[in-house]
Formats: sequence, structure tokens, C-alpha cells
Amino acid sequence: MSAPQLFGAFANPIRLRILGLLREQKELCVCDLCAVLREPQAKVSRHLAILRDAGLVSVRRDGKWKHYALAPPGTPLHRTLVRCVRECLGEVEDLAVDRRRLASLEPRLRCS
Repeated sequence: MSAPQLFGAFANPIRLRILGLLREQKELCVCDLCAVLREPQAKVSRHLAILRDAGLVSVRRDGKWKHYALAPPGTPLHRTLVRCVRECLGEVEDLAVDRRRLASLEPRLRCS
């Protein structure tokens, strides 16, 4: 993955929020992300595809569900950028709200 591709993937607020949630939870399905982000499935899936193409997330299929996780860092830049999601952006209000929403999701409603 190239630096422009990595920075391009990080250059969108929804993708940053997704990365922040995956950093927090380790693995989430699309429906969990949609519930937390309050965005339609098509939009979340499109952003996940960009993150996957950039090498930032990996996907695991489980029946009809797709579970996403942070991909292992392939380069030092990749490692630094993912670490920055938590350390540098930890105080960003949108990411804090997302963490609270994720924590409040009822387990029976989650597909993971």
C-alpha cells in the first residue's frame, strides 16, 4: 500500500470512525457498524471496501455476515497511522460518541 492510498483512506470522517471502532472492538460486522455510525449499509460497506483496498482492514465471512478487523500493519507508516487513531484522535467527540454507542448495543441485537 502506498502512502497516498493510506492517507486517502484516512481522509474521510466515516472511515476514521470505523477505524476507531475496530481499534476498540477488534472485530465488528457491518450491521454493528451501521447501528453505531447511524449510516445505511451501502454507505458503510463502500467505506469498508476503501479501507480493505488500502490494506487497513481484513474481512472474515461467517455465513451471510462479514466481520471486519484491523489488518496487521504492513509498513511502519501503516502502524503509526493506526496507532494515531487511538492516541491522537482519542479525544475527538465523534469517536467518543461511537464508543459509547457501541458499548450500549444490546448483545441480542449484535450479529457477532
